[in-house]
Amino acid sequence: MSKILLDTHIFIWMVTERKKIQEEIQQLINLASQEQRLYLSSISIWEIVMAFQKNRLKLTMPIRIWIEKAIVTSGIKIFPLTPEILIESCLLPGELHGDPADRMIIATTQIENAILITRDNLILSYAKKGDIQILKG
Repeated sequence: MSKILLDTHIFIWMVTERKKIQEEIQQLINLASQEQRLYLSSISIWEIVMAFQKNRLKLTMPIRIWIEKAIVTSGIKIFPLTPEILIESCLLPGELHGDPADRMIIATTQIENAILITRDNLILSYAKKGDIQILKG
């Protein structure tokens, strides 16, 4: 079975607002978690902290504790940002916006041969070219 990589917003929804995720995608996420093939890019942790710092993410506990609990309770594993991923994020083929975090998530998807779950329209459009495997969350 394939590794499942969650885009940052899908991970946040999984932890805080599961109802925003389509039922069949929730089932896939649950199965991937049980089978220990559910992943998050380490850049997503940075994005979460930035959203919290900018008051775009409201939490009832300190951000460090929230992230630790979210990782442990979700059964998610973290893909590190390797030199290969960082290089690939700059060399992605085709047209893609310049958001470095999205580029690193896409590069991680490619290098790890994972399926990315996202609802980001720019990433969904990019995926139509066939460079990455994707599911709309």
